[in-house]
Amino acid sequence: MMCVSMFTAETIVAEALARHPKVRWVLAAYHLGHCAGCGRAGDETLSEVAEGYRISLDDLLRDLNGLAVSS
Repeated sequence: MMCVSMFTAETIVAEALARHPKVRWVLAAYHLGHCAGCGRAGDETLSEVAEGYRISLDDLLRDLNGLAVSS
C-alpha cells in the first residue's frame, strides 16, 4: 500500500489548516502561530512560508504529514 502525503510544498496554508485540527499546533512549534489569522494564509504555500521564515521545508512537511499517522 502506498502512503500519500496529506501535505506537500504546494499546499496552501489555509487548506492545511482546514485539513487537520492540529496543523496550527505544528505551525506554532515553528513559531508560526499567527498563520491562522494571517491574510496571506489563503494564497501562500507551505514552501513559501518555509522559505520566508527560513525553516526546513522537509522538516515542516514531515511534521505535518506525521499528523495523518498519529490521528
